[in-house]
Amino acid sequence: MRLALNLEQLLHRPPGGIGRYTAELARLLPGPDPDGGERIEVIPFVARHRWSKIRPSLGAFGLADLEPVVLLLPRPVLYDTWNVLGIPPLGMLHPTLRDVDLVHAPSLAVPPRSGAPLIVTAHDAATLVAPETYPRRGRRFHNRGFGAAARRADLVIAPTNAAAEEILARTAISPDRIRIVPHGVVHRKVSRGIVEATRATLGLGDEPYVLWVGTLEPRKNLPLLLDAFGAVVRAGLPERLVIVGPDGWRGGPRAVAAAAEDLGDRVRFTGAIRADRLTALYRGASLFAFPSIHEGFGLPVLEAMAQGVAVVCSDIPVLREVGGAAARVVPPTDAGAWGETLVALLSDETERARMGAASVNWAAEFTWEQCIRRTRRCYQEVLGSAR
Repeated sequence: MRLALNLEQLLHRPPGGIGRYTAELARLLPGPDPDGGERIEVIPFVARHRWSKIRPSLGAFGLADLEPVVLLLPRPVLYDTWNVLGIPPLGMLHPTLRDVDLVHAPSLAVPPRSGAPLIVTAHDAATLVAPETYPRRGRRFHNRGFGAAARRADLVIAPTNAAAEEILARTAISPDRIRIVPHGVVHRKVSRGIVEATRATLGLGDEPYVLWVGTLEPRKNLPLLLDAFGAVVRAGLPERLVIVGPDGWRGGPRAVAAAAEDLGDRVRFTGAIRADRLTALYRGASLFAFPSIHEGFGLPVLEAMAQGVAVVCSDIPVLREVGGAAARVVPPTDAGAWGETLVALLSDETERARMGAASVNWAAEFTWEQCIRRTRRCYQEVLGSAR
């Protein structure tokens, strides 16, 4: 099977969780099928960029050896012509893509139909559920992408039941074309020495910390967490709040910086960091806090759980689904309840240990290998229908 796979998300800044998902598709799909299906030849492609940008972007995800097909058009032109005009087909943009058996768009950059079946992954309907949290161009791109997916896709993959429900409620995508394929998480043990070395490298010192991970953008609800963290400081607890991730959009970084002012050095910002350092920070955290008002999956919740960390997250459908009974949920609009929960858990090491053990057991059910296996089944379903 020759699969055309769009890797353009890896060149976005920031690539976000969709980038992580796309990278795992590129990494694991070419391997042998554990269920005995046909081998997949992945033909990755990106929009027009200089190789000086492509190589480090792929290398950041451990894919430096990949040689993607580079299309004729730059990203803005490519995405607009695809989602608005429905042209040009992949085969017109590069001859290598003319005879593929299947096309997978791992985001809402939806190429036109060109003979091969098409699968699109729609991660959430955030621009329709909470449009105020996105810039105008982002809303336009995603909303047009939903229209294109509804018109062209043979199947649409969603990562959670919650995401699928909101997509079905707000787009023209029909229920018979939706398939649920949860994301996975890397299960890798990290030694205390690596945790200590990572803390030293990032200048975090020896103090215990509460961790947050993501992109600094409005729907992550970081100002509420910073407000709630004031209760930790007033309670005389020693933890700092470590915030990991790149700047986002729509005034997110400014709002976070303003909310952090009163906490002084009790808040540390690391910016985006390498994957191995992030894993070590998860492992060393006293608690992971995630107060988002909306998510499609919430990958950091599972990443923290895989490292045996107690998790507090928003009481919203998708995080109840992803975090299960192992997570403590708190309404994302109640800073007082968040403060009380943080203080209670940071004061109770026994309860955090119990939650951490439950987290490991729960996260073990989510692997990238299982995600790839279910994705292959979607491919087989579409190809079986086409043949």
